[in-house]
Amino acid sequence: MNPDSLIPFRVRDLAAYVPGEQINRPGVIKLNTNENPYPPSPTVAEALAQVSGDALRLYPDPLAREVCGILADLHGVKPGQILAGNGSDEVLALCTRAFVQPGQGIGYLDPSYSLYPVLTAIHGARMTPVPLNQAFQWEPGPAPANCPLFFITNPNAPTGMLHDREVVAAFCRSYQGVVVIDEAYVDFATDTCLDLARTLPNVLVTRTLSKSYALAGIRFGYAVGNSELIGALYKLKDSYNLNLLTQKAAAAALRDQAWMKNLVERIRATREAFVGELVRLGFSTFPSETNFVWTRPPSHLSAPDLYQALKRQDILIRHFSPPGLREHVRITIGTDEQMATLARALQNLCA
Repeated sequence: MNPDSLIPFRVRDLAAYVPGEQINRPGVIKLNTNENPYPPSPTVAEALAQVSGDALRLYPDPLAREVCGILADLHGVKPGQILAGNGSDEVLALCTRAFVQPGQGIGYLDPSYSLYPVLTAIHGARMTPVPLNQAFQWEPGPAPANCPLFFITNPNAPTGMLHDREVVAAFCRSYQGVVVIDEAYVDFATDTCLDLARTLPNVLVTRTLSKSYALAGIRFGYAVGNSELIGALYKLKDSYNLNLLTQKAAAAALRDQAWMKNLVERIRATREAFVGELVRLGFSTFPSETNFVWTRPPSHLSAPDLYQALKRQDILIRHFSPPGLREHVRITIGTDEQMATLARALQNLCA
């Protein structure tokens, strides 16, 4: 028997999500996956050290009540309006299963988070991208038909720009379906749409601890919104989707808001200084409200060539190949020292 014949054609033909390169050998400057360059709050390690071996033999709290209670207090909602997940990617996947029938459409802005079309294909739904304009801005038009779910990344990735809150709010109020506002980078931004999740019955906001809290390694994300929508997600999640260590680490990090805010301010300051350097070198850089920048190299240096030249110097940035994106690169903001090394490399390449 050919094992390939046992795999449904829908799975065989599926194009999987492609993450950024994970090269962890010493000396590599990794600016391609939007990780935080600084460590998380020291209270995280302290909380993990207090977990006994005996505690690990037991199943974790399936409702993650401790951390959901902290989030409810932080966001001014009830615990029943929070769902905690194994990274916000799990929460996004649950949304496709909860609100969309196979064959229906899933809407999303384009370009945006490249996981959305993958989740759509996995679910057997219809991809319904809504293109941004040439300046990567959203000009809302008529809502796509037969799309019970629409994803909005805000601030957007990979462009880093923040969609106007009033534009998003007007779209949500008129949309005849569930709108998921993916705020993975919102702590670096100047505005949020969280109030829409508190007040509109069809809006969920998702967030993660991977970026501003420097906890990409623990995989923790969550959704905030109407309790009935949250309840639908609970019906579909894995029984014990969050392990004990993740729950303890997340709770400790969320209690130390001062640490997170300090990390955010350091990254913002580094970002602004680096953007100034890019402008000086002739890069066309878009305004960023994230921990990365989206930029187009000067005309004599193509984006693919820049990516390869930096990689040869053990500096990793992100290049995307689809039309409309291939002329640009995305650069994560690292430490001041890392960005200074990158700036020197760019100066040599642009000379």
